[in-house]
Amino acid sequence: MKDAASNIPALMADIGARAKAAATELAFAPSEAKAMALSTAADVVWARRAEIIAANRKDMDFGREKGLSPAMLDRLMLDEARVGGIVDGLRAVAAQDDPVGQVITEWDMDSGLHIQRVRTPLGVIGVIYESRPNVTADAGALCLKSGNAVILRGGSESFHSSGLLAECLQDGLRAAGLPADVVQRVPTRDRAAVREMLVMTDFIDVIVPRGGKGLVGLVQREARVPVFAHLEGICHIYLDAAADPEKALRVVLNAKTRRTGICGSAECLLIHRDIVETIGQGVVRALIDAGVEVRGDRALQEIPGVVAAKDDDWGREFLDMIIAARVVDDIDGALAHIRTYGSNHTDAIITEDDAAAGRFFQRLDSAILMRNASTQFADGGEFGMGAEIGIATGKMHARGPVGAEQLTSFKYLVTGDGTIRS
Repeated sequence: MKDAASNIPALMADIGARAKAAATELAFAPSEAKAMALSTAADVVWARRAEIIAANRKDMDFGREKGLSPAMLDRLMLDEARVGGIVDGLRAVAAQDDPVGQVITEWDMDSGLHIQRVRTPLGVIGVIYESRPNVTADAGALCLKSGNAVILRGGSESFHSSGLLAECLQDGLRAAGLPADVVQRVPTRDRAAVREMLVMTDFIDVIVPRGGKGLVGLVQREARVPVFAHLEGICHIYLDAAADPEKALRVVLNAKTRRTGICGSAECLLIHRDIVETIGQGVVRALIDAGVEVRGDRALQEIPGVVAAKDDDWGREFLDMIIAARVVDDIDGALAHIRTYGSNHTDAIITEDDAAAGRFFQRLDSAILMRNASTQFADGGEFGMGAEIGIATGKMHARGPVGAEQLTSFKYLVTGDGTIRS
């Protein structure tokens, strides 16, 4: 493998050719075989959990040596509970309806034609991601379920644990009589493999980048393959004048502190001016008491413990126990701030006012908009998809959590009876 990895173009061409051949076969595989592959993979992951956790310890050591932040190390870490979550995700995807072949709509024409629009796989999907080894299982499972082959290029930090998870998926494929090449992991940390993937138009049908601003920017700049954009999770929470104090406190604390290293973590708090001295101060103090560094504007710096926000704190993905906070005059001020500094990922309003919530939902165009709910719910598993390959923030094809259904396109099946066009 070391010799193969030394010639990156040849290595990637071989992986691409095998993925394309596997995708052709998987496209018409029975639903039962795909479900069996995923269920078996779940069993194998659980059976090998000690081995996976041991491999993850090597990755954690590598990450510490590399200087990863605590939040990024949290993303990387696997313990038995998180391996259990991976197993649950695989089984959930296995139990879902197969999207391939589903009739989206159908109709008859006066010409005598019967037309159906049905779901069909995209083909070969390249997934480029950082740190989180669970993405290996999530992406592999969703691509398999949707009839797509996948080429996985995980971050260098998760090299060992991602490799074992990919092996478990391949074991499941073999047990179900499906080609193991449906799921392939790039077996090198060499970054040249990423750049090679971005131009593999003969083999890869779409690229899904999942990581920080640097990775996504590189992919968007250099890819010749179509890309499902997954930008930073610069998630805002706006406390409206009609916010319920208890809901505001509970939601904001969860949105910021549950897991700071995920893309659904709240990064900016906006507070309506009329509730700063009541609800706003209480929420800010609770954040500080929970260990969060609150970087506030001038109006909030009067609260003990708030530090002065800098210009670059607005529109910044901290992925840490830090949140930017600002007072706005009204809901339109909140909307203007989010349009200026947001990433079209996930934004939330806390309010009991239906009209305010309606305005927020109507006038923002983020992929996910929430009312009285934590932004940490921005996750395919929490949307009932079993898992997600990422959260797409663009507007083409897929948007929001990308599950199995979103990894399909469609084709038209047209039936006539000797029908000719006049």
